[in-house]
Amino acid sequence: MFEKLEIMQIAQSMARHAALRQSAVTQNIANADTPGYKAKDVTSFADTYQTEAHTPLRTSRAGHIGATGGFEARVTTQTDSSATSPNGNSVSLEDEMVKGADIKRQHDLALTIYKTSLGLLRTSIGRG
Repeated sequence: MFEKLEIMQIAQSMARHAALRQSAVTQNIANADTPGYKAKDVTSFADTYQTEAHTPLRTSRAGHIGATGGFEARVTTQTDSSATSPNGNSVSLEDEMVKGADIKRQHDLALTIYKTSLGLLRTSIGRG
């Protein structure tokens, strides 16, 4: 029942987005020496949320038209050619480490939102 609350779904989507982005970063680090490899990243959660939030239909149940069950982010190849090494690899380990720290912050934020919302729910029903 409580997992259908929008705040819980957003927190879950944020955590999934952080996991997808972490996967892209680890793949970039693993291929840092691969000739011709292009770095990958995920569109930001805010951009994904705004794109999904501007749909013409709002749904409140899974059976409604247009109900997708969350926000969808995709892994994209970065096209910044200024950071390409002579062998064609575009991975910068320094950038990937900064992204890793940002991903940890994003995941921690998602967990904090989830825990706080759960605490509010428990308090509202008298079990907090």
